[in-house]
Amino acid sequence: MSRTQCSEAEQIMEYQVIKAEGESRSFPDGSEFMSNASESSEIVVLIGSNAGDALGALSDQESKRAILVELGTECLALHTGESRGREGSNILGFARFRLGNDAPSDLVELVCQPNSSEEAIDSAIQLFKEAGLEVSVCRDFAGRIIDRLVRPYYNEALRRLDEGLATADDLDLTLKLGLGYPEGPIELLERSGLADHHDVTKPLFEVYGERAYAPARRAIVAKQRTQK
Repeated sequence: MSRTQCSEAEQIMEYQVIKAEGESRSFPDGSEFMSNASESSEIVVLIGSNAGDALGALSDQESKRAILVELGTECLALHTGESRGREGSNILGFARFRLGNDAPSDLVELVCQPNSSEEAIDSAIQLFKEAGLEVSVCRDFAGRIIDRLVRPYYNEALRRLDEGLATADDLDLTLKLGLGYPEGPIELLERSGLADHHDVTKPLFEVYGERAYAPARRAIVAKQRTQK
């Protein structure tokens, strides 16, 4: 079976959801994905901000077709370990892209390692597609695909606002008209949460050490205001 196609004759895939401590940013409480889960299955989905910790308590891991661990910005290897570029098993990472306080998007970033099980990858893709989601497969990098691409763009917009390049309205309008974006970067970040932008970019900066990921001043201030 192709990774991108499922046989129409195939039955709907069963899966078990184990809720770890902490909020799940991919599947909040009450989501249809949660309510459709089985009590047990060969496919296990670990969700919650501490999903990685729940992995250690999961028994009979080798007998599972796939174990899917919800990630934040961290690498899957933090929970599985890695050695000599040969790591990989039936354990995969995943996260639905979500910007701040917005609802989760329909895109799932599926994280695999060099020797990840093809059966596990195929099963995960089928599972998420049956849930009405789109899947992009990526290797094990902090921040995965979208955050590594868009966070520098957001930071630059915030820095140009501080420098007085243009007003926030003009920056937003220029990018909406010039690039066809539905929202400009400043209004998008202020609506979805500048403090959340800080919480995503700070660990990426710590991992990669690139200025592009360093939280912009306005994001730092927004985070500090939440701690007052």
